[in-house]
Amino acid sequence: MRHYTHINDLDNLQETVKEALELKQSELQFENLGKGKTICLLFFNNSLRTRLSTQKAAQNLGLNTIVMNFGSEGWQLEYEDGKIMDQNKAEHVKEAAQVVSQYCDIVAIRAFAGLEDKQLDAAEVVLNNFIKYATVPVVNMESSVGHPLQALADAITLEENKVSHKPKVVLSWAPHPKSLPHAVANSFINMMQLQDADFVITHPEGYDLNPEIVKDSNVEHNQEKAFENADFIYVKNWSSYKDYGKVIPQKKDWIISDDKMNITNNAKFMHCLPVRRNVIVADEVIDSENSLVIDQANNRTYSAQIVLKKILEEL
Repeated sequence: MRHYTHINDLDNLQETVKEALELKQSELQFENLGKGKTICLLFFNNSLRTRLSTQKAAQNLGLNTIVMNFGSEGWQLEYEDGKIMDQNKAEHVKEAAQVVSQYCDIVAIRAFAGLEDKQLDAAEVVLNNFIKYATVPVVNMESSVGHPLQALADAITLEENKVSHKPKVVLSWAPHPKSLPHAVANSFINMMQLQDADFVITHPEGYDLNPEIVKDSNVEHNQEKAFENADFIYVKNWSSYKDYGKVIPQKKDWIISDDKMNITNNAKFMHCLPVRRNVIVADEVIDSENSLVIDQANNRTYSAQIVLKKILEEL
């Protein structure tokens, strides 16, 4: 595996999840694999779980780790070819990506959607320009369109908590006061389309996601109907895709409450974090024994570690 930018970069999701769970049992078993090599983590946006888990994963493999908050510490980058750079952008990505490549063996990028220009976000300007101009493998730590490390961690968590029958997994929209990107929802859908599961997406009218990602996945606009007999409820807010980046009527009654969870088949609650309590989910749900949010966060280390292991094995 040269780069990891999408869940489909894995040869086999189920086999990778199995390998990650084996790695979790002895996380230092490959601590010499990255000896003498360096990973550079470039953050154009804030992070908690992604930064700490990816850094820990790298260290578990013996990698030296360089972390830079590029958005606040680096020069503003220009991405357009042929641009006359007489404004506020001091460096072109052509030079920046090649220079970073001289300092490391793997570069990982985190750069969110702007949620203003749909075409610009879809172009994945930061991620794709680093892939184009860097001379080392690139890992996606969340981009405009996807968050494949989170999706892999979610797949690991689902496997750890698997039921004895074909599971019903529901991805539910929930309210949020701010405009949020589609990346986590997109990658969760990508991942679930590789699973043997009854998968349902539920959201209010007007919050449809990119149809090219949703494809033929089952979409239900009645949240309570979607929750019936569900084994897993994965919750995430996203802004409108059609009215791009907009927060249209909030539908605050879509909060995940005990009453909603009681419709399910004693379902496990999942969320990528951070989460706004009593806006997206009620305290009694996220604090219940059926909440998997801390397990998901823990598995971020092992999703990153198995990805980095696969990349290192091909260097």
